[in-house]
Amino acid sequence: MATETTKAESKPVETVTVKVDGVTVEVPKTTPDWQGNPVPTTILQACKQVGKEIPHYCYHPKLPVSGNCRMCLVEIGMPAMGRDRKPILNEDGTPKIQKGVLPYDPSLPRGAIACATPVAPNMEIHTHSDNTKMMREAVLESLLINHPLDCPICDQAGECKLQEYSMEHGQAKSQFAETKVAKPKQVDLGPRIMLDAERCVLCTRCIRFSRDIVNDDALGIVERGSYNSIATFPGSRFENNYTLNTVDICPVGALTSKDFRFQMRVWFMKEAKSICTSCSTGCNIVVGSRENKVYRYEPRDNDAVNACWMCDEGRLNYKWVNREDRLTDCIIRERDGNQRKVEWPTLIKELSERLAKAEPGSVAIIASARASNEELYLIKLLADHFQAITDCIPRQGESDNFLVQADKNPNSNGARVLGVAFSEMGIQIARIDEGIESGKIKTLLSFGENITRVGIDDAMIGKLDLLVVSDILGSHAADKADFVLPGAAHLEKRGSFVNGKGRVQKFQKAIEAPGNARADWEWLRELVIKITGKQPADNLPGLFNEMSASVSAFNGVQWKDLGDLGVDINI
Repeated sequence: MATETTKAESKPVETVTVKVDGVTVEVPKTTPDWQGNPVPTTILQACKQVGKEIPHYCYHPKLPVSGNCRMCLVEIGMPAMGRDRKPILNEDGTPKIQKGVLPYDPSLPRGAIACATPVAPNMEIHTHSDNTKMMREAVLESLLINHPLDCPICDQAGECKLQEYSMEHGQAKSQFAETKVAKPKQVDLGPRIMLDAERCVLCTRCIRFSRDIVNDDALGIVERGSYNSIATFPGSRFENNYTLNTVDICPVGALTSKDFRFQMRVWFMKEAKSICTSCSTGCNIVVGSRENKVYRYEPRDNDAVNACWMCDEGRLNYKWVNREDRLTDCIIRERDGNQRKVEWPTLIKELSERLAKAEPGSVAIIASARASNEELYLIKLLADHFQAITDCIPRQGESDNFLVQADKNPNSNGARVLGVAFSEMGIQIARIDEGIESGKIKTLLSFGENITRVGIDDAMIGKLDLLVVSDILGSHAADKADFVLPGAAHLEKRGSFVNGKGRVQKFQKAIEAPGNARADWEWLRELVIKITGKQPADNLPGLFNEMSASVSAFNGVQWKDLGDLGVDINI
């Protein structure tokens, strides 16, 4: 079986010989289409593979080909055929190339839409010839006939393909002198999408995405000729859970997000590569922020996880980071009600002294499956020292057949492989409750969870000698805790998660944490050193590598191996 597999893998890729801008190249005969099925390689794909970018609007690698914008027109030449349907050869035996549409008028360009025309043996492709430039200029002039020239106020400015291509491939002056057709400027398509019909170039990307990717055939084209416009079907709204993806793929400023619309110029924002934490899919995202404020999430390409899509629910799940009830101070609270705001060194010192008195077996830890692998690893070191009962609180919700998973924790698999939670998450909570009631458990450490959600009420808290709460947002448990440690959201630190399919992915820091809030792994490391005497690595990549070396599921994967797309592990 292994021999057969090796033979299959070593089978040479079938190629086609073409000439691109005078250079002979070999390109694969087939390329995966938007569904992953092998189809004949198109001119556009062949040119991209050899480093030649062809301008386009309607084409998108994850959508069915429509070939309606004509922006990708290129001049091609094909082997001339005789009356006997055999190639006409030059004196040196090479095929004679016919560039013109008609043999008796070679000045007329033979144009082909690159997104839908398959390559053929000995085809000549001219991506920057005079005829190709002439065709592009004509197409752009046609698209701009009724397009408003208001780039400075357009929300898509800086990310608009029409703006970019007009500069790169357009004419300085148009021959059009008539009055532009006026279309509706603010069309409310649904709860999250606004349409400016005048800016639409009718590429139909939004229609194909809705129909073919999320099976919601909600959009279509109405009217005729210059009055064509995108619209929802009568009596319906564009409101599925993936509508905001149409904003991403719209090449112009026609479709805009109501959430981000006119909020920030894109060139002012800084971008950080991160992970969506709304469910266990772990969609790859880019976080756009400015002056420590997050303005938007956008999906980041990763074919192993989310392709280039994400759900609307996850995309809009960022505003809680700036909520007014963020924990921003280190607090030590006495049982008589008095409390002190202290700095981190004081809190770690006093907490370590209190924890040092805890007897083995008298400690329980409720961690969060929203914590990073590195944080859970340090929590596990504390748990082993105290012989503590540990668990994480499960979060379940609805799922679909696309990207949304029922597990709403982003790192459930990380908690399991690191030994902080069992395969059935939450199974130990009842045991912790019983231990507190019986008096066996005297110390409870809660990291990133509101313990009142699992039935630990004021009466049970009163039976504890020590309650430690680390969290991002305020809660009733934090109000009752002896020690409060303000944590950082995943946008405010670096780390890694293991998604629902067992892929380790890292996320980068996008903004600074408010007040005294710190990246959890930093103060957890200090706590581990003071309590256990162990010396975990003092930087995040080193900590990940140390964790990976000690946990077999990670197969010794190093931080540098994760790259931007992550690595699969054994779960």
